[in-house]
Amino acid sequence: MKTSILPVLAVFTLLAGASAEQIFKWWPASTETVLKAAGDNRKELVSALAKVPDEQREAMSFLIENMPPVDLASMKADFLLAHVAQAHRDLASAPWVKQIPRDIFLNDILPYASLNERRDDTRTRIREVAREIIKDCTTPGEAAQALNRTLFKKLNVRYSTKRKKADQSGAESIESGLASCSGLSILLVEACRSVGIPARVVGTPMWTNMHGNHTWVEIWDNGWHFTGAAEPDAQGLDRGWFKGDASKADDTKPEHRIYASSFKKTGLAFPLVWDLSIQWVPAVNVTARYTAAAKPEDEKTSVRIRILDRPDGKRIAAKVTVTDTDSGEKYTGTSSDEAADLNNILTFRLHPGHHCLIETTYGGAPIIDKLFVEKTKEQIITIPLGGD
Repeated sequence: MKTSILPVLAVFTLLAGASAEQIFKWWPASTETVLKAAGDNRKELVSALAKVPDEQREAMSFLIENMPPVDLASMKADFLLAHVAQAHRDLASAPWVKQIPRDIFLNDILPYASLNERRDDTRTRIREVAREIIKDCTTPGEAAQALNRTLFKKLNVRYSTKRKKADQSGAESIESGLASCSGLSILLVEACRSVGIPARVVGTPMWTNMHGNHTWVEIWDNGWHFTGAAEPDAQGLDRGWFKGDASKADDTKPEHRIYASSFKKTGLAFPLVWDLSIQWVPAVNVTARYTAAAKPEDEKTSVRIRILDRPDGKRIAAKVTVTDTDSGEKYTGTSSDEAADLNNILTFRLHPGHHCLIETTYGGAPIIDKLFVEKTKEQIITIPLGGD
Protein backbone atom coordinates (compact mmCIF):
# COMPACT_ATOMS: atom_id res chain seq x y z
CA MET A 1 0.00 0.00 0.00
CA LYS A 2 1.33 3.42 -0.98
CA THR A 3 1.33 6.02 1.83
CA SER A 4 1.68 9.76 1.31
CA ILE A 5 4.77 11.25 2.91
CA LEU A 6 3.27 14.78 3.02
CA PRO A 7 1.98 14.53 6.63
CA VAL A 8 5.37 13.26 7.72
CA LEU A 9 7.15 16.08 5.92
CA ALA A 10 4.77 18.55 7.53
CA VAL A 11 5.61 17.29 10.99
CA PHE A 12 9.35 17.54 10.34
CA THR A 13 8.88 21.02 8.88
CA LEU A 14 7.01 22.15 11.99
CA LEU A 15 9.72 20.67 14.20
CA ALA A 16 12.24 22.62 12.16
CA GLY A 17 10.45 25.86 13.11
CA ALA A 18 8.19 26.47 10.14
CA SER A 19 4.61 27.65 10.75
CA ALA A 20 1.45 25.90 9.57
CA GLU A 21 0.88 28.87 7.25
CA GLN A 22 4.25 28.28 5.57
CA ILE A 23 3.47 24.61 5.06
CA PHE A 24 0.02 25.04 3.52
CA LYS A 25 0.57 28.34 1.76
CA TRP A 26 -0.52 28.11 -1.87
CA TRP A 27 -2.03 31.56 -2.47
CA PRO A 28 -0.46 34.17 -4.77
CA ALA A 29 1.43 37.30 -3.76
CA SER A 30 -1.67 39.41 -4.52
CA THR A 31 -3.59 37.59 -1.79
CA GLU A 32 -0.68 37.84 0.62
CA THR A 33 -0.58 41.60 0.11
CA VAL A 34 -4.24 41.90 1.13
CA LEU A 35 -3.73 39.70 4.19
CA LYS A 36 -1.32 42.26 5.58
CA ALA A 37 -4.24 44.66 5.96
CA ALA A 38 -6.35 42.18 7.94
CA GLY A 39 -4.72 42.94 11.30
CA ASP A 40 -5.73 40.58 14.08
CA ASN A 41 -8.17 38.82 11.74
CA ARG A 42 -5.38 37.56 9.50
CA LYS A 43 -5.38 34.19 11.23
CA GLU A 44 -9.05 33.62 10.29
CA LEU A 45 -8.43 34.39 6.63
CA VAL A 46 -5.28 32.28 6.53
CA SER A 47 -7.23 29.42 8.09
CA ALA A 48 -9.86 29.71 5.36
CA LEU A 49 -7.18 29.70 2.67
CA ALA A 50 -5.36 26.73 4.19
CA LYS A 51 -8.49 24.59 4.59
CA VAL A 52 -10.35 25.35 1.36
CA PRO A 53 -10.47 22.41 -1.11
CA ASP A 54 -8.18 22.73 -4.13
CA GLU A 55 -11.06 23.21 -6.59
CA GLN A 56 -12.37 26.16 -4.53
CA ARG A 57 -9.07 27.95 -4.04
CA GLU A 58 -9.62 30.46 -6.82
CA ALA A 59 -12.96 31.48 -5.31
CA MET A 60 -11.57 31.88 -1.80
CA SER A 61 -8.65 33.92 -3.06
CA PHE A 62 -11.04 36.10 -5.10
CA LEU A 63 -13.18 36.88 -2.07
CA ILE A 64 -10.26 37.75 0.19
CA GLU A 65 -8.43 39.84 -2.40
CA ASN A 66 -11.54 41.94 -3.06
CA MET A 67 -12.94 42.23 0.46
CA PRO A 68 -13.51 45.77 1.73
CA PRO A 69 -11.53 46.72 4.86
CA VAL A 70 -14.51 46.15 7.18
CA ASP A 71 -14.74 42.52 6.06
CA LEU A 72 -11.00 41.88 6.13
CA ALA A 73 -11.12 42.75 9.80
CA SER A 74 -14.15 40.63 10.68
CA MET A 75 -14.84 37.68 8.37
CA LYS A 76 -14.40 34.27 10.00
CA ALA A 77 -12.94 31.15 8.45
CA ASP A 78 -15.95 28.92 9.15
CA PHE A 79 -18.34 31.33 7.42
CA LEU A 80 -16.11 31.73 4.37
CA LEU A 81 -15.47 27.99 3.97
CA ALA A 82 -19.18 27.16 4.22
CA HIS A 83 -20.19 30.03 1.92
CA VAL A 84 -17.68 29.22 -0.83
CA ALA A 85 -18.61 25.53 -0.78
CA GLN A 86 -22.34 26.31 -0.93
CA ALA A 87 -21.95 28.80 -3.78
CA HIS A 88 -20.26 26.11 -5.86
CA ARG A 89 -23.10 23.69 -5.06
CA ASP A 90 -25.71 26.30 -5.92
CA LEU A 91 -24.31 26.79 -9.40
CA ALA A 92 -23.62 23.07 -9.94
CA SER A 93 -27.29 22.26 -9.29
CA ALA A 94 -28.59 24.85 -11.77
CA PRO A 95 -29.67 23.67 -15.27
CA TRP A 96 -27.69 26.58 -16.77
CA VAL A 97 -24.42 25.73 -15.02
CA LYS A 98 -22.49 25.33 -18.30
CA GLN A 99 -23.66 28.73 -19.55
CA ILE A 100 -22.11 30.75 -16.72
CA PRO A 101 -18.58 32.08 -17.37
CA ARG A 102 -16.16 31.70 -14.49
CA ASP A 103 -15.67 35.44 -14.04
CA ILE A 104 -19.45 35.94 -13.81
CA PHE A 105 -19.68 33.23 -11.16
CA LEU A 106 -16.89 34.80 -9.12
CA ASN A 107 -18.26 38.35 -9.20
CA ASP A 108 -22.03 37.86 -9.38
CA ILE A 109 -22.92 34.58 -7.61
CA LEU A 110 -20.10 33.92 -5.15
CA PRO A 111 -20.03 37.24 -3.17
CA TYR A 112 -21.79 37.22 0.20
CA ALA A 113 -23.01 40.83 -0.15
CA SER A 114 -24.00 43.41 -2.76
CA LEU A 115 -23.43 46.78 -1.10
CA ASN A 116 -22.75 47.78 2.52
CA GLU A 117 -25.65 45.82 4.00
CA ARG A 118 -25.26 43.73 7.14
CA ARG A 119 -23.41 40.47 6.55
CA ASP A 120 -25.73 37.69 7.70
CA ASP A 121 -27.37 34.37 6.82
CA THR A 122 -29.95 35.70 4.34
CA ARG A 123 -28.98 33.27 1.61
CA THR A 124 -29.27 30.27 3.90
CA ARG A 125 -32.68 31.42 5.12
CA ILE A 126 -34.22 31.81 1.66
CA ARG A 127 -32.48 29.14 -0.41
CA GLU A 128 -35.13 26.42 -0.06
CA VAL A 129 -37.96 28.87 -0.77
CA ALA A 130 -36.14 30.08 -3.88
CA ARG A 131 -35.44 26.54 -5.06
CA GLU A 132 -39.10 25.62 -4.86
CA ILE A 133 -40.09 28.70 -6.86
CA ILE A 134 -37.65 28.03 -9.73
CA LYS A 135 -37.82 24.23 -9.83
CA ASP A 136 -39.36 24.15 -13.33
CA CYS A 137 -37.23 26.94 -14.85
CA THR A 138 -34.57 26.23 -17.44
CA THR A 139 -32.78 29.57 -17.89
CA PRO A 140 -31.46 32.15 -15.42
CA GLY A 141 -33.73 34.84 -16.87
CA GLU A 142 -36.84 32.69 -16.54
CA ALA A 143 -35.88 31.74 -12.99
CA ALA A 144 -35.20 35.34 -11.96
CA GLN A 145 -38.61 36.41 -13.23
CA ALA A 146 -40.27 33.59 -11.29
CA LEU A 147 -38.51 34.74 -8.13
CA ASN A 148 -39.52 38.35 -8.72
CA ARG A 149 -43.17 37.37 -9.14
CA THR A 150 -43.42 35.10 -6.13
CA LEU A 151 -40.63 35.54 -3.58
CA PHE A 152 -41.74 38.80 -1.96
CA LYS A 153 -45.27 37.52 -1.41
CA LYS A 154 -44.00 34.30 0.15
CA LEU A 155 -41.65 36.21 2.44
CA ASN A 156 -44.28 38.90 3.16
CA VAL A 157 -41.94 41.76 2.21
CA ARG A 158 -43.18 44.88 0.46
CA TYR A 159 -42.01 48.33 -0.53
CA SER A 160 -42.51 51.05 2.06
CA THR A 161 -41.03 54.42 2.88
CA LYS A 162 -41.44 53.40 6.55
CA ARG A 163 -38.66 50.78 6.35
CA LYS A 164 -36.07 51.04 9.13
CA LYS A 165 -33.18 51.93 6.79
CA ALA A 166 -32.37 51.97 3.10
CA ASP A 167 -29.46 49.54 3.21
CA GLN A 168 -31.17 46.60 4.89
CA SER A 169 -29.85 43.10 4.37
CA GLY A 170 -32.30 40.57 3.02
CA ALA A 171 -32.76 39.11 6.50
CA GLU A 172 -33.52 42.54 7.96
CA SER A 173 -36.17 43.13 5.30
CA ILE A 174 -37.73 39.74 6.01
CA GLU A 175 -37.80 40.49 9.73
CA SER A 176 -39.52 43.87 9.29
CA GLY A 177 -41.64 43.07 6.23
CA LEU A 178 -40.79 46.49 4.77
CA ALA A 179 -37.98 47.62 2.47
CA SER A 180 -36.86 50.43 0.21
CA CYS A 181 -36.11 49.83 -3.46
CA SER A 182 -32.51 49.20 -2.37
CA GLY A 183 -33.56 46.68 0.28
CA LEU A 184 -35.84 44.89 -2.18
CA SER A 185 -33.03 44.76 -4.74
CA ILE A 186 -30.55 43.36 -2.22
CA LEU A 187 -33.05 40.65 -1.26
CA LEU A 188 -33.78 39.68 -4.88
CA VAL A 189 -30.06 39.48 -5.66
CA GLU A 190 -29.51 37.19 -2.65
CA ALA A 191 -32.38 34.95 -3.77
CA CYS A 192 -31.01 34.75 -7.31
CA ARG A 193 -27.49 33.95 -6.18
CA SER A 194 -28.78 31.29 -3.76
CA VAL A 195 -29.93 29.23 -6.74
CA GLY A 196 -27.03 29.92 -9.07
CA ILE A 197 -28.39 32.94 -10.96
CA PRO A 198 -25.84 35.72 -11.54
CA ALA A 199 -27.33 38.98 -10.27
CA ARG A 200 -26.24 42.43 -9.13
CA VAL A 201 -27.67 45.65 -7.72
CA VAL A 202 -27.92 48.61 -10.10
CA GLY A 203 -28.93 52.20 -9.48
CA THR A 204 -28.61 55.92 -10.06
CA PRO A 205 -27.95 58.57 -7.38
CA MET A 206 -30.36 60.98 -9.05
CA TRP A 207 -32.58 60.89 -12.11
CA THR A 208 -31.94 63.69 -14.58
CA ASN A 209 -35.45 65.00 -13.85
CA MET A 210 -34.28 65.46 -10.23
CA HIS A 211 -37.00 63.22 -8.79
CA GLY A 212 -34.59 61.28 -6.61
CA ASN A 213 -32.59 58.08 -6.75
CA HIS A 214 -33.60 54.53 -7.61
CA THR A 215 -32.20 51.02 -7.31
CA TRP A 216 -33.04 47.90 -9.31
CA VAL A 217 -31.53 44.53 -10.33
CA GLU A 218 -29.67 43.12 -13.31
CA ILE A 219 -29.72 39.43 -14.18
CA TRP A 220 -27.11 37.69 -16.32
CA ASP A 221 -28.54 35.44 -19.03
CA ASN A 222 -26.08 35.49 -21.94
CA GLY A 223 -25.72 39.18 -21.18
CA TRP A 224 -27.12 41.58 -18.58
CA HIS A 225 -30.85 42.31 -18.38
CA PHE A 226 -32.73 44.49 -15.89
CA THR A 227 -35.86 44.22 -13.78
CA GLY A 228 -37.41 46.19 -10.94
CA ALA A 229 -37.24 44.32 -7.62
CA ALA A 230 -40.79 43.37 -6.55
CA GLU A 231 -41.88 45.03 -9.82
CA PRO A 232 -42.11 42.13 -12.28
CA ASP A 233 -43.28 42.91 -15.78
CA ALA A 234 -45.54 40.35 -17.44
CA GLN A 235 -43.75 40.98 -20.75
CA GLY A 236 -40.36 39.93 -19.39
CA LEU A 237 -36.99 41.44 -18.57
CA ASP A 238 -35.67 44.82 -19.75
CA ARG A 239 -38.99 46.47 -18.95
CA GLY A 240 -40.18 48.70 -16.14
CA TRP A 241 -41.60 52.09 -15.27
CA PHE A 242 -38.08 53.53 -14.91
CA LYS A 243 -36.85 52.52 -18.38
CA GLY A 244 -37.63 55.94 -19.84
CA ASP A 245 -35.91 57.76 -16.99
CA ALA A 246 -32.88 55.47 -17.28
CA SER A 247 -32.61 56.17 -21.00
CA LYS A 248 -32.12 59.85 -20.12
CA ALA A 249 -29.19 59.26 -17.76
CA ASP A 250 -26.27 61.65 -18.22
CA ASP A 251 -22.84 60.02 -18.40
CA THR A 252 -21.10 63.41 -18.19
CA LYS A 253 -22.35 63.92 -14.62
CA PRO A 254 -21.51 61.34 -11.92
CA GLU A 255 -24.74 62.01 -10.03
CA HIS A 256 -26.80 61.15 -13.13
CA ARG A 257 -24.94 58.00 -14.17
CA ILE A 258 -26.15 54.43 -13.76
CA TYR A 259 -23.92 52.12 -11.72
CA ALA A 260 -23.85 48.33 -11.34
CA SER A 261 -22.43 46.88 -8.16
CA SER A 262 -19.31 44.76 -8.27
CA PHE A 263 -17.42 42.76 -5.66
CA LYS A 264 -14.22 42.86 -7.67
CA LYS A 265 -12.35 46.10 -7.17
CA THR A 266 -12.83 48.46 -10.11
CA GLY A 267 -11.44 51.80 -8.95
CA LEU A 268 -14.96 53.26 -9.08
CA ALA A 269 -17.26 53.51 -6.05
CA PHE A 270 -20.96 52.69 -6.05
CA PRO A 271 -22.67 55.88 -4.76
CA LEU A 272 -24.58 54.94 -1.61
CA VAL A 273 -27.02 57.82 -1.30
CA TRP A 274 -27.74 56.98 2.35
CA ASP A 275 -24.04 57.43 3.23
CA LEU A 276 -21.87 59.00 0.54
CA SER A 277 -18.84 58.76 2.83
CA ILE A 278 -18.68 55.02 2.12
CA GLN A 279 -16.40 54.60 -0.87
CA TRP A 280 -15.45 50.92 -0.59
CA VAL A 281 -18.31 49.35 -2.60
CA PRO A 282 -16.98 48.83 -6.15
CA ALA A 283 -19.05 49.70 -9.20
CA VAL A 284 -19.15 49.54 -12.98
CA ASN A 285 -20.50 52.45 -15.03
CA VAL A 286 -23.26 50.95 -17.19
CA THR A 287 -24.91 54.21 -18.27
CA ALA A 288 -24.24 53.72 -21.98
CA ARG A 289 -26.21 50.49 -22.12
CA TYR A 290 -29.34 52.26 -20.86
CA THR A 291 -29.02 55.46 -22.87
CA ALA A 292 -28.46 53.45 -26.06
CA ALA A 293 -32.17 52.61 -25.91
CA ALA A 294 -33.20 56.27 -25.82
CA LYS A 295 -35.62 57.40 -28.51
CA PRO A 296 -35.90 60.94 -29.89
CA GLU A 297 -38.53 62.74 -27.87
CA ASP A 298 -41.49 64.51 -29.43
CA GLU A 299 -42.50 67.95 -28.29
CA LYS A 300 -45.15 66.71 -25.87
CA THR A 301 -45.22 67.32 -22.10
CA SER A 302 -44.87 64.44 -19.62
CA VAL A 303 -47.86 64.91 -17.32
CA ARG A 304 -47.38 62.85 -14.13
CA ILE A 305 -50.53 62.22 -12.09
CA ARG A 306 -50.73 61.16 -8.45
CA ILE A 307 -54.04 60.29 -6.80
CA LEU A 308 -54.29 60.58 -3.00
CA ASP A 309 -57.06 59.34 -0.70
CA ARG A 310 -57.15 62.79 0.93
CA PRO A 311 -55.02 65.96 1.02
CA ASP A 312 -51.54 65.00 2.26
CA GLY A 313 -52.78 61.42 2.38
CA LYS A 314 -51.73 58.09 0.92
CA ARG A 315 -51.34 57.24 -2.74
CA ILE A 316 -54.12 55.05 -4.12
CA ALA A 317 -54.58 52.99 -7.26
CA ALA A 318 -57.40 54.59 -9.22
CA LYS A 319 -58.49 54.44 -12.85
CA VAL A 320 -57.52 57.66 -14.62
CA THR A 321 -58.78 58.79 -18.01
CA VAL A 322 -57.40 61.94 -19.66
CA THR A 323 -59.33 63.45 -22.54
CA ASP A 324 -57.68 66.10 -24.71
CA THR A 325 -60.67 68.32 -25.51
CA ASP A 326 -58.72 70.15 -28.24
CA SER A 327 -57.63 67.07 -30.21
CA GLY A 328 -60.18 64.51 -29.03
CA GLU A 329 -57.43 62.08 -28.00
CA LYS A 330 -58.06 59.92 -24.94
CA TYR A 331 -55.58 58.19 -22.62
CA THR A 332 -56.19 55.75 -19.75
CA GLY A 333 -54.11 54.24 -16.95
CA THR A 334 -54.02 53.35 -13.26
CA SER A 335 -52.30 55.49 -10.66
CA SER A 336 -49.72 53.99 -8.30
CA ASP A 337 -50.51 53.23 -4.67
CA GLU A 338 -48.26 52.97 -1.59
CA ALA A 339 -46.88 49.60 -2.75
CA ALA A 340 -45.12 51.31 -5.67
CA ASP A 341 -41.87 53.24 -5.62
CA LEU A 342 -42.33 56.94 -4.92
CA ASN A 343 -41.01 57.77 -8.39
CA ASN A 344 -43.37 55.33 -10.09
CA ILE A 345 -45.99 57.87 -11.14
CA LEU A 346 -48.67 57.44 -13.82
CA THR A 347 -47.46 59.48 -16.81
CA PHE A 348 -49.12 60.62 -20.03
CA ARG A 349 -47.44 62.39 -22.95
CA LEU A 350 -49.78 65.28 -23.81
CA HIS A 351 -49.80 68.19 -26.25
CA PRO A 352 -48.54 71.43 -24.64
CA GLY A 353 -51.03 74.28 -24.77
CA HIS A 354 -54.01 71.91 -24.93
CA HIS A 355 -56.96 71.73 -22.54
CA CYS A 356 -57.80 68.35 -20.99
CA LEU A 357 -60.22 66.71 -18.60
CA ILE A 358 -58.97 64.23 -16.00
CA GLU A 359 -61.57 61.66 -14.93
CA THR A 360 -60.66 59.72 -11.77
CA THR A 361 -62.67 56.64 -10.81
CA TYR A 362 -62.25 55.16 -7.35
CA GLY A 363 -65.18 53.63 -5.53
CA GLY A 364 -68.05 56.04 -6.22
CA ALA A 365 -68.87 58.34 -9.09
CA PRO A 366 -66.00 59.63 -11.28
CA ILE A 367 -64.40 62.91 -10.29
CA ILE A 368 -63.61 65.37 -13.09
CA ASP A 369 -60.71 67.84 -12.97
CA LYS A 370 -59.61 70.33 -15.58
CA LEU A 371 -56.01 70.43 -16.85
CA PHE A 372 -54.14 72.92 -18.99
CA VAL A 373 -50.97 71.31 -20.35
CA GLU A 374 -48.01 73.59 -19.84
CA LYS A 375 -45.21 74.05 -22.36
CA THR A 376 -42.55 72.28 -20.27
CA LYS A 377 -40.81 68.93 -20.19
CA GLU A 378 -42.75 67.74 -17.16
CA GLN A 379 -45.86 68.70 -15.23
CA ILE A 380 -46.91 67.03 -11.96
CA ILE A 381 -50.58 66.89 -10.97
CA THR A 382 -51.73 65.71 -7.52
CA ILE A 383 -55.43 64.97 -7.06
CA PRO A 384 -56.82 64.33 -3.57
CA LEU A 385 -60.12 62.46 -3.62
CA GLY A 386 -61.28 63.27 -0.09
CA GLY A 387 -61.41 66.24 2.23
CA ASP A 388 -60.49 66.70 5.87
